[in-house]
Amino acid sequence: MGIAFPMAEVISTYIPPSFYEGFYLYLYIGSMVFLLFMYTTLLWGKPKTPPPVKKQPTKAAIIHRTQSTTCSTDSGERSDSEDDTVSSEPKVMIPTRRMSMASAAAASRIQHFGSFYLRMGAVAFGIGSMIYSGLEFGQYFELERDTKCHNVLLALTPATRMAFIFIQMYFIFLNNEQIKVYRHKILARFGLMHMIGTNLSVWFSVLIQETKHEILTFYNPENRTLRISHRLGNKMIPHPVESIAHLRVARGLKGPHNIFECRRSNIIGTLVQDASPFLFPCTIEYSLICAAILYVMWRSISRPQSEPPQRQESLHPLKRSPHHYSVDCAGAHKGLFIGILILVLTIISLILFFVLISRPEFVSLAVTEVNICELTLYGTTTAATLIGMIQVRHMQYDAFRSFSLDDILLVGGQTGSFLYSTFTVIGGQFMMRKDTVLVLITALASLVETACQTMFILDASRRSAATQEHIRKKPGREIVTFLLVSNLAMWAINTLEKSRAESHPIQLHFYGLWAWTIITHVSMPLAIFYRFHSTVCLCEIWKRAYKMKPAYM
Repeated sequence: MGIAFPMAEVISTYIPPSFYEGFYLYLYIGSMVFLLFMYTTLLWGKPKTPPPVKKQPTKAAIIHRTQSTTCSTDSGERSDSEDDTVSSEPKVMIPTRRMSMASAAAASRIQHFGSFYLRMGAVAFGIGSMIYSGLEFGQYFELERDTKCHNVLLALTPATRMAFIFIQMYFIFLNNEQIKVYRHKILARFGLMHMIGTNLSVWFSVLIQETKHEILTFYNPENRTLRISHRLGNKMIPHPVESIAHLRVARGLKGPHNIFECRRSNIIGTLVQDASPFLFPCTIEYSLICAAILYVMWRSISRPQSEPPQRQESLHPLKRSPHHYSVDCAGAHKGLFIGILILVLTIISLILFFVLISRPEFVSLAVTEVNICELTLYGTTTAATLIGMIQVRHMQYDAFRSFSLDDILLVGGQTGSFLYSTFTVIGGQFMMRKDTVLVLITALASLVETACQTMFILDASRRSAATQEHIRKKPGREIVTFLLVSNLAMWAINTLEKSRAESHPIQLHFYGLWAWTIITHVSMPLAIFYRFHSTVCLCEIWKRAYKMKPAYM
């Protein structure tokens, strides 16, 4: 339904605008009710967690605690007097740590629902999504009364979505220890699946609606023409494309409603239209991250608990606080400053691109300039990943590590980059002219670079320092640092230059306005997310791969 409803609303002219807004209200309100239920359950469950002998530690209580078959999750909040008493028995704790090291490592992986950097990214994208929903809410007050477009659901749905995003963002960012579910597991599984469906429905709805709005910015219903915006100098699309597009639109205007009758207009509407290319990818990326994290939560609830009863308490005195971070910048300076140089040159190239493409006589020069920049960037990062693979091959490799959440998100985001580059290669191949060869080569270089970088990240994330020489030399850390900053540069290119269909006139004229706009809106948010998540994975590699420590820490 999350796919069918918005598509039917756009395709059919017999369905009035915003006819299915009630369905999204059900999704948002149902998810918020479940989240409030979860918060209430956690708050009511907290007073039962501390042991009753916390204030008066006695010898009998200590013996009872060490022999008990259950372990409190709040053992880190015991008084100092208890810790001093327990510390008098170090010989009992150290053998327990050694015997359960493997199981503790496995359990620690199960408890993690996304890394700290990934959850920070979810917060950043959630803020962008809330701004997008807030602008849509403000747009309602500019609509004329007593018209088909003046529907109270157009204000209620964005406001409810904004509240849902905020509550879910807090839920995602909670500490892992706070979101353990011990009761009402069936209801928790149902609620998490409902939230996953809500995030996917938001993804498809925003994607379809933004595609429609961008197409309508080019379509003039009065004279039935398609016009490229000011970036290409108000240039009309050639006649064959115009006639085909005219026939496609005409076949869709037979019903009592028009797809352009509720177009964005006035002050807030124009602001939403100008900001949407930068804000709607935030909604898609936020929904993708939340759906993936919620799915991992759902799997952890469905999996039976098999934790050793004494492990958490015995490991606690030797375990580092999860909020304590140490940063060693050795072996990263060259890669950092070369990456900064690449980032500065990329920003200069983007500024030149936007200045040149706004003038009709310099459109071809703008396309050539930005393609040279992209080709240089892809070639440099491809060479860096190959060098990095060679440098880290002698480090210890964990062959038993399963496919993690970060790996799934990385490969999922890569599909968007592959999709965009493949369509560009096809368009460049069948439009073999002098000005399309560079576009074709750049798209091929993007395919190669993305594949090499994904393989490098998947390999390096499973490696760690095995000797003191690895800790001292830190092989491959310069490359990891360079790739981290370079992906920020490629993220800027995807966000600012590739996010709009009109920025690529060659592909636009080959596929047509409708097809290329759909291709861009489907693939580019995933490609933007791929660059962001690559930086997340590279940060994890940069931080963890060059330390020798037990797996459970």
